[in-house]
Amino acid sequence: MAKERIDVEGGKTYGPYSPGVKANGVVWLAGQIAPEAGEDTASQTAASLEKIDSLLDAAGVNKNDICFAQVLLENIDDFAEMNDVYSSWLQGIEIPPARAAFEVSALPRGAKVEIVVQAIDRKCC
Repeated sequence: MAKERIDVEGGKTYGPYSPGVKANGVVWLAGQIAPEAGEDTASQTAASLEKIDSLLDAAGVNKNDICFAQVLLENIDDFAEMNDVYSSWLQGIEIPPARAAFEVSALPRGAKVEIVVQAIDRKCC
């Protein structure tokens, strides 16, 4: 199976990368940020997760297919705020993805949170 780019109409990237890539039944999404969503971590988390939903849909999968999530926070003290939104987003998921979350010194565009996910296409291979 050839490598394919995953993109959504109107999606925006901030550099020379693909929003997502799918190959051999594996889906990798670039880190999603949403500084335009507001100044608080909860708003940016919700908007980043909406972008992830759209990209997963474009790849023919959904959040049930996510195996791993990585959350980067500008301030680890915002973990609970992010986690509340993330937990709500996962409602109904039988097996939540494995996850890592940590503080970084800075994120692109002044974002407070960036979320990276990897999923599998169970219909493939």
